[in-house]
Amino acid sequence: MSYSSITGSAETAIHTTTEGLRHGVVDMPTFDGTIPAYFAAPADKARPALILVIQEIFGLHEHIRDVCRRFARQGYMAVAVDLYHRQGDAAQYSDMSMLINDIVSKVPDEQVLADLDASVKWAETQGADSARIGVTGFCWGGRLTWMYAAHNADCKAGVAWYGKLAVGHGPLQRRNPIDIANELKAPVLGLYGGQDASIPLTDVRRMQDALKTGSAAARASEVVVYPESGHAFYADYRPSYNAGDAQDAWLKALSWFKKYLV
Repeated sequence: MSYSSITGSAETAIHTTTEGLRHGVVDMPTFDGTIPAYFAAPADKARPALILVIQEIFGLHEHIRDVCRRFARQGYMAVAVDLYHRQGDAAQYSDMSMLINDIVSKVPDEQVLADLDASVKWAETQGADSARIGVTGFCWGGRLTWMYAAHNADCKAGVAWYGKLAVGHGPLQRRNPIDIANELKAPVLGLYGGQDASIPLTDVRRMQDALKTGSAAARASEVVVYPESGHAFYADYRPSYNAGDAQDAWLKALSWFKKYLV
């Protein structure tokens, strides 16, 4: 299964206009050269707050770019980095197990966190307010949202969409969100599907318990479970899309960022 093989819900896929935005693909400097990234920001707003958008397991594709534009239309600068760039092109894979084996399992968390830090520095040179940083991610990126909120003390808030909590996708991912609850530096809103076969509700409950006894940011975090939704309920280009829950979760995400990125 690849991004291209699971598209086809043209009637539900959202296409956000670029009117009033500056946006595009850039070669972003990072710790070992440059990597591709996509950004979107209001054309006429000075010093917008910054939201890092972390890709799904399928990589930096059109849905993730559209999410960046959605945030930009809410007044934020949004940046999404091609976090698989060194390991390969996820779009070339039609088999999920091969994608995980060949690319995903070979992407260490340390590399991702460093690239996200680099994107903050780049966004600052483009006019973003680096004192107001949020992070959000989907699926593979949902797990990393929790990890980044524990990594960067300048991060003010996170929104994690159906990210794994107790396991990763390979041996290079040695710690997981449930392991770092006490280290969270920013409160995270976790959005999960009650019918998600890949993230057991037992893991969600364990994470909720860990947050209650974690850092101050952990105790301020919240987890919302949508009982009728499965994995990827926000992915409007996929059959898993649940329009009602997606809209509710989006509004909750916007409220979360509005609360913390003032």
